[in-house]
Amino acid sequence: MSHHHHDGHDHEHDEARNGGHSHDHDPADRGIEASLFKQIHIDKIRSLNEHEEGAGSKIFKSWDKRFAREPYLESDADQQLIIFVPFTGMVKLKSILILGGPGGMMPKTLKVFTNREDVDFDNVDSIQPLQEWELIDTTALALNDTGVPEYPTRMSKFTSVRNISLYISSNYGDDITRISYIGFKGEWTEFKKDPIITIYEAAPNPTDHVKLKDRVESMIQ
Repeated sequence: MSHHHHDGHDHEHDEARNGGHSHDHDPADRGIEASLFKQIHIDKIRSLNEHEEGAGSKIFKSWDKRFAREPYLESDADQQLIIFVPFTGMVKLKSILILGGPGGMMPKTLKVFTNREDVDFDNVDSIQPLQEWELIDTTALALNDTGVPEYPTRMSKFTSVRNISLYISSNYGDDITRISYIGFKGEWTEFKKDPIITIYEAAPNPTDHVKLKDRVESMIQ
């Protein structure tokens, strides 16, 4: 079984912020950036082509466990992976952090799609990604010195994110792709129900009741 699809479109590639070059076109002042780990709906994460069921949810780790090589997610039939990640609120996504490998198992190309739940291997190459990055090979890096490579988003496109689909389309040469950590940074607001509807349902206007009562009494007389 192969999930390889080739598309003929050339997309602009973005690179890691600490990878030497940045193609981020947003202003230098990116505001308050916080880990969104606690806003990830871990139980609802879905991974396609994962080597074992549930492996995809285990690579979303707290910040202090980011360098832990296990647990990890590996692809199964080929290099490609699709990971669907829902959030528990509305997110302004500012950057994605990712660690993988070793060697040729390191993911190379990342494409992302937001606010759709239907991305799979049948349609992923026919959908225009919101953004695409060329990931750096972290195998040779002294990770404790350089930190986790961070891939900035074009924030204007990521201001109201309810969920995100991550598509790893290629790696650095191995048959299998391995990822040990994915993190998100940004801002988060809680989902809110429409307060107007709630108010009217919970507290009908007492004045309306009085008018109705008067009308009924006048009809009886």
